[in-house]
Amino acid sequence: MPDYGHDPRFGVFVTPTSASPLRPVELAVVAEHAGLDLVSVQDHLYQPKLLDAWTLLSFIAARTERISLSGNVINLPLRPPAVLARAAASLDLLSEGRLEMAMGAGGFADAIEAMGGPRRSPGEARRALAEAIDVMRELWDTSTRTGVHFHGSHYTVDGAKRGPQPAHPISIWVGGYGPRMLEMIGRKADGWLPSLSFLPNGVDDLIAMNARIDASAERAGRDPRDIRRILNVGGAFDDVRDGLLSGGPESWAADLTMLATDHGVSDFVFATDDADTIRRIGADVAPTTRESVHAARR
Repeated sequence: MPDYGHDPRFGVFVTPTSASPLRPVELAVVAEHAGLDLVSVQDHLYQPKLLDAWTLLSFIAARTERISLSGNVINLPLRPPAVLARAAASLDLLSEGRLEMAMGAGGFADAIEAMGGPRRSPGEARRALAEAIDVMRELWDTSTRTGVHFHGSHYTVDGAKRGPQPAHPISIWVGGYGPRMLEMIGRKADGWLPSLSFLPNGVDDLIAMNARIDASAERAGRDPRDIRRILNVGGAFDDVRDGLLSGGPESWAADLTMLATDHGVSDFVFATDDADTIRRIGADVAPTTRESVHAARR
């Protein structure tokens, strides 16, 4: 199932630098004006050179009107899931339904421990992330008045009140690469968010990784098409084509169309802090890609 049929979406992954704190906010406004769909920021609380992602996303929400917001990805070990669920629902309400939740298990154990967070093995981190998804969805579910009672190996919630209900059904995307993490994504998540630069074999790895997610989803009784595939990418506009996402806008659009129709990517998130590049993606790349993907499907 290489093409999951989703309409392509386009976003940016801006650096939340504390040296120029308003710069990522300005770039988010540029992205919105350029017609892009998403602005995302990394969440590394242990790095003072970076702003706190949650505070920054809230500030961006107040400065924008339409564009969706997401961490890329939110550091779960330093943010208890029950508290994170309340914060997410609050920001979703304040932004009128523009928040998506992308989470990671935490990849820098020393730095996390230095901030007072738990040191977890890869297996423990994966299981904690799975528990966190359950906790958050329970707290967002206000269809019953009974409290939330969850007793896991890493998280316990015993009688917490539900709500507030988010303004829209918040999607939970997970960043991860290992086989068991991919299987967990197939069972529980609404989206998979890898970075192309982290795939050892580049685009070719998407085939096997998507297949593992799909098989796990089907075993869990889910439709693999319900899991969006979001990809962090980088690129450079150039007069001469020199590999993937290096060349003019038309060659970018051809590459993105291939990623959508052959590898199932539905959302493209561009790592850039250059305003002109963001504008060019919105004006030249995104419309051409959408047309090309729809034409290929016809």
